[in-house]
Amino acid sequence: MQIPRLHPDTIEEVKLRADIVDVVSEYVVLRKRGKDFVGLCPFHDEKSPSFTVSQTKQMYYCFGCQAGGNAIKFVMELGKRSFADVVLDLARRYQVPIQTLEPEQRQELQRQLSLREQLYEVLASSAQFYQHALRQSQGQKALQYLQSNRQLKEETIQQFGLGYAPAGWETLYRYLVDDKHYPVQILEKAGLIKPRREGGGYYDVFRDRLMIPIRDVQGRVIAFGGRTLTDEQPKYLNSPETELFSKGKTLFALDRAKDGISKLDRAVVVEGYFDAIALHAAGINNAVASLGTALSLEQVRLILRYTESKQLILNFDADKAGINAAERAIGEIAELAYKGEVQLKILNLPDGKDADEYLHSHTPEDYGELLKNAPLWLDWQIQQIIQDRDLKQATDFQQVTQQIVKLLKNIANSDTRNYYVSYCAEILSLGDTRLIPLRVENLLTQIAPAAATYSRPVSAKKAWGGGKSSLSIPNSSLPTERSLLEHAEALLLRIYLHCPEQRQMIVDELEERDLQFSLSHHRFLWQQILEISSGDGETKNFASLPNLISRLQDRFLEFDSEIGLISHLFHVDEKNQKEILRTGQVVQAAIACMDLVMLEKRYRHFLELWQQTDPEAEPERYEYYYQAFYTEKIKLQQIDRQRLFSITELL
Repeated sequence: MQIPRLHPDTIEEVKLRADIVDVVSEYVVLRKRGKDFVGLCPFHDEKSPSFTVSQTKQMYYCFGCQAGGNAIKFVMELGKRSFADVVLDLARRYQVPIQTLEPEQRQELQRQLSLREQLYEVLASSAQFYQHALRQSQGQKALQYLQSNRQLKEETIQQFGLGYAPAGWETLYRYLVDDKHYPVQILEKAGLIKPRREGGGYYDVFRDRLMIPIRDVQGRVIAFGGRTLTDEQPKYLNSPETELFSKGKTLFALDRAKDGISKLDRAVVVEGYFDAIALHAAGINNAVASLGTALSLEQVRLILRYTESKQLILNFDADKAGINAAERAIGEIAELAYKGEVQLKILNLPDGKDADEYLHSHTPEDYGELLKNAPLWLDWQIQQIIQDRDLKQATDFQQVTQQIVKLLKNIANSDTRNYYVSYCAEILSLGDTRLIPLRVENLLTQIAPAAATYSRPVSAKKAWGGGKSSLSIPNSSLPTERSLLEHAEALLLRIYLHCPEQRQMIVDELEERDLQFSLSHHRFLWQQILEISSGDGETKNFASLPNLISRLQDRFLEFDSEIGLISHLFHVDEKNQKEILRTGQVVQAAIACMDLVMLEKRYRHFLELWQQTDPEAEPERYEYYYQAFYTEKIKLQQIDRQRLFSITELL
């Protein structure tokens, strides 16, 4: 359901009525300690409680993992649910009238909510009907298939709610309409029946099939998958797209796998229902299935909510269809993988088996070992490229090289790219180590010609009397630089949030030096602050912004990916308190650090341009770049002397 934007009054009323202690107590055992409550954090494993809930502030915070927010944020994070979905649930629970930004949308929203509740109810009744039919004489063939062919125990059959759709054309229809009195329109909208083309009336979508309920993340039945017990095609038939069910946005068994994925910090994706069921039956409870379609980006993002390391293992069949499915899945999520936003691995089981078949003859420990040793997707793709190729043949060598270059060009991280350049150079050298440097140079030339052909002009040394040290760019300076910048910007933002009297000075300093926040999450937070400030009037009286932290947190409830990197700034512990007690010094040092980093970037930029310019061919450009980087160097020396104390000592 597409939920329209909720009215701020509804959100505010939910925040007022939904007491955070009441909400959190459903999931965490809380004990009173002073004016607050404490308990074991539900977001990470711990033995002594560091999770605090403040009833006066209506906020929670964990000093162990820095999770924090209000009641809405708590339910969102724990259930990995959307902002609007949680607000609607809490509104129903605390009997808050639901308003939307557009009044005319209100009636439609209520109609949609009512329809969804009816769909959930009729699908749950259908699931019970199918489970009952499995135990009747007509369902014996289906039950025998589960027990003999699939080797499933009774416990597993019940856990997954497996059932049987009788062979009659109107069996389910008569049960739900005649006996249970559900409206025909609801059955049709649930994807359970279809209208006859001729003669009027309806017929059941699923007939003489083994039935597998498909559930949402909350465990509610939203659709079915039906496997034929005859030669009828298709072998597997899914429910059509409905208000509740979208095949490209749903993963089978995620409701059962989400806790296992969080605990093991990785997810396993298989192709079929019975692969996932077999893995869960074997105690491998972090497996989901992709409903027989190519894995979509939305499905991947759904899984990644539950794994901190973003580790995803695709275990598709090792036959040609499985290989193609894996490559299609990689195509969907390649951009995430190239950026390092998902740790993607590929597992092809021996002898072309799927997970279900493999577990019939191997132990869960054997499968776990294969998961542990599954290759990264780049390694797997490289192996696919060189498979069945004779690199001693010129044509094969050229084609393999071209495909490898195409693969390597997309790797964003330079360290990762350099590693795979060396790895591929070894493969292309066919064991002759003398050829590795040549292959490396060849690959680099094709991946980034400018970087490979770069050479420093000889005359570059002469301007500094042959001295080398004063010109050198620090090796691997970026990690230190980023660390300094991260700390400096975070300190500045924390002071801005918690020390209203310092806000105007911070704004003035940033404007005077023409500085911006360099790190994207800090820049995003600053943009939200400025928007709230401008929304409070044209005077932009920064010091008097009321409830700034609360208003920012409300905004960030709709931005899951950004809030994780900045939520710790909204809270102050003992160490932070000491830092911001000397705010004047900290602000000056943080501003100086930000200025220093920007100057260093410009200095290195102009220095590199100068070194790459031929003074004989382009004397004017050569002189311009020289003056530019020398000016930045003088500024660097000046600002370094201006700093009252080292930012690293401060931190």
